[in-house]
Amino acid sequence: MSSYDFPDDLVQAQHSWYAAYRQLAQEQNPAQTTVLRRTLQRLSVRIATHPYWATIPGRAPAARMALKQQTWAPDAEETRR
Repeated sequence: MSSYDFPDDLVQAQHSWYAAYRQLAQEQNPAQTTVLRRTLQRLSVRIATHPYWATIPGRAPAARMALKQQTWAPDAEETRR
C-alpha cells in the first residue's frame, strides 16, 4: 500500500467525522441526532472537497481509503501524535 502525506486538517476532519458517527450511533435524543447529522454533512463536504485530492490525480480513491483506514480507530488521533 502506498503511503500518503495527508494534511493535518484533512486527517482531523476525518477523525472528527468518525467521532460524530460513533456519537450518532449511540444518541437517543432526537434534537442531538439532528445536530450530529448536520455535523456529519458539514464534515463530509469538507473532506470531499479538500484541495489535497487534486494533488494526487488518479490515486484519489486509494488515498481516500488510506485516510479512512488511518483514522478509523477511536484513538487514531492520539497514536498519530
